[in-house]
Amino acid sequence: MMRVLYFAWLRERIGAGREEVETSAPTLAALVEELRARSEGHALAFDDLSAVRAAVDQEAAELDAPLRNAREVAFFPPVTGG
Repeated sequence: MMRVLYFAWLRERIGAGREEVETSAPTLAALVEELRARSEGHALAFDDLSAVRAAVDQEAAELDAPLRNAREVAFFPPVTGG
């Protein structure tokens, strides 16, 4: 079981800040595809992946990152600052 966290507008579109997911996805991209199929809100949240960043076990990760034995994945918008 993996904990998936959603922040900012991703949380709003999905309607939850976190969920526990049973997955055998080998990569972050494969997990995103599984999540897209869960609901209309998930599909909307992951519609434009250029606007989504991710972390696997609190380490920034690209979509081709392997999940292996990951316990937590977080999705969030790009961080901006001044």
